[in-house]
This record gives sequence, C-alpha cells and structure tokens, in this order.
Amino acid sequence: MFDRLAELETRFLDVEAQLVDPEIASDGEQVTALSRQHAELAPIVQAYRLWCAIGDDAEAARRLAEESEGEDRAAMLAEVEALAKQRLVAESDLRLLLVPTDPNDARDVILEVRAAAGGDEAGLFAGELLQAYMRYADRQGWQSRLISESTQGIGGVKEAIVEITGQEVYAKLKHESGVHRVQRVPSTESQGRIHTSTASVAVLPAAEEVDVEIGPNDLRIDVFRSSGPGGQSVNTTDSAVRITHIPTGLVVSCQDEKSQHQNRDKALRILRSRLLQAEQDRSQSERADARRTQIGSGDRSEKIRTYNVPQSRITDHRIGLSAHDLDGFFSGNLDVFVQPLRQAEREARLAAFDGEDL
Repeated sequence: MFDRLAELETRFLDVEAQLVDPEIASDGEQVTALSRQHAELAPIVQAYRLWCAIGDDAEAARRLAEESEGEDRAAMLAEVEALAKQRLVAESDLRLLLVPTDPNDARDVILEVRAAAGGDEAGLFAGELLQAYMRYADRQGWQSRLISESTQGIGGVKEAIVEITGQEVYAKLKHESGVHRVQRVPSTESQGRIHTSTASVAVLPAAEEVDVEIGPNDLRIDVFRSSGPGGQSVNTTDSAVRITHIPTGLVVSCQDEKSQHQNRDKALRILRSRLLQAEQDRSQSERADARRTQIGSGDRSEKIRTYNVPQSRITDHRIGLSAHDLDGFFSGNLDVFVQPLRQAEREARLAAFDGEDL
C-alpha cells in the first residue's frame, strides 16, 4: 500500500508542475483534466504526508526516550504510545481514501422523477421531490435545467426529467434512486385519514458522445406536433421529437422546446445516459436494467425512504436514519441524508477490500 502511496505523491507533484507550465496553461481541456486529477489526488497525498509526519515524530520521540532517564523517559515513551495510536488512525483514513470510488461519481446526471402509486397525491409528491432536488442543486452551486415535464391531476407531476451539472453531482445524488413514500392527509381528504403515496426517482450518470457509440442506422427519429402548453409556435409546428434506439427498443420523446433541433439534442442526451447505464449494467454482469431497478414498480412496499408528514419525520430505510425536518428537506437541505449515505457507501467499499493489499 505504501509503495502505491509514494507513487501517487510523485504523480501529484508531476501534475502540480504541469499546471504551472505556461505551455499547458493555454490548453483549456488539458488544464481541466489536470485540475481534476489534482483535486482527486490532493486528499490522498495530504493524508499520506500526515501519516509520514506522525511516523517521523514517533521515531524522534523513541530516540529521545532511549537517551533519557526517569520522568523524561516516561514522558517520551507516553508520547511514542500516543503517536502510535494517531498513526493507526491515519493509516485507517488512508485505506479508506485508497478504496476505489465509483467511476461515475464526477459525472453530471439526468434525474427522472415519476408519480407512482397514489393518484393525484402521488403527482403532488413527485413535484415536491423535484423541487427539493432543484433547490439542493442551487445550494450546491450546480446548474439544473428541466428537460421535460408532464403534469397531472391538480397540479402534480406525472413525469419530469432534469439535467444537473456541477462538481460531484452523481456522487451526491445517486443514492436518491428508488421509491420514495409519503404518508399524509391529502387536502382532498374530508375525514382526516392518512394516505400513502409513492414517487420513483432514477439518477443516471450523464453520458458523453465518446461514452456511447450510436451507429447512423441505429436511430429512428420521428417528428410530430407538440401538445399542451408552450405557445403558438410549439403547438402548431412539428417541433416535437421521438427517438427510438432500434437495437434496444429504448424510446425517448421531447417536446418542450420550440425548436425541433433543441428537442432532438435533449432527447439524445437522455438516450445516451440510459444506454450508458445499461452498458455499465452488462459490464457488471447484472441481469436487471439499472434504470428499471432504480425506479422499481412504484409499489408502496418498495421504498428507500418514507416521509411521514404528521410526525414531520423522514426515515431512510437503508441506513436506519431518521430526521425531523421535513420543511428543511423540501427546501433543499438534503445533506442530512446525502452525507451519511456517502459515508455508508465508503464503509461498505472499505469492508469489501478489508484485508487486501491496497
């Protein structure tokens, strides 16, 4: 493990040198790539340097203990023991940092929210989840753009797709995938009974063109007239686009933009992300399509999180964590769950690699 850490420090110094090289500074793409490497390596190198410094201090204290007598020797031996404990903690932190991370963590995302079981109430809940994610994106300094949205019932969301871009978007949002369940008294309930409704969320890593190869004959593109709100030019021209990926049968439609070209670009971004997810599933020998796994059937029994409105309690069933701040969550304060879920993922990855020579 420590040979690898020394190699990483050497690589870190090399990246730092390249970042201040005037010739490289003029190449925006290369600077971006090097900056990303620098950001990834920095916490590992800092932790490694701390581990080395503690070792040096412990060795110096040990030598002083050998040269001392009486109380001075006892003090130095106590210092050696304390530093040994610190070094074990530092080594544990290093192992955690070296555990392979999800290669998609740095990607932007395509986030899909759909109303599931519960009729109009499910649509209202889906809309609230959508707004919570977009507010969280604002808090993180990310950019969010609604790609498509269809409404239902009394103002709820039947289906919405949003693109979110920024730093570590997938790393922070991927654990939102699954079925979310709300328990509350609907405004239309005259007898005060609590109803249970669900909405399903899928978080897909955004794909670049280089990630997914689509042949010229793999797509069937149909255009049609948009329906619903959007203005005269949207509703009276064939601007809506439906793209079918013939090899897989995946279909994506977009009709929110006035331009057929804009709708086509949006539909292709969604299609590429779904194809990337499916390809990653196959590479991991998973039989189920990840998007289907994330969304589930929408049944009330399939749940990752429950929002109990009467008790103002949110419970994440995967890590057994409850919080009593519904208003804060829907205002965009998702970190109450995002950070513990990320920590649980890191611990699970560490446990999987425990005992291995990293």
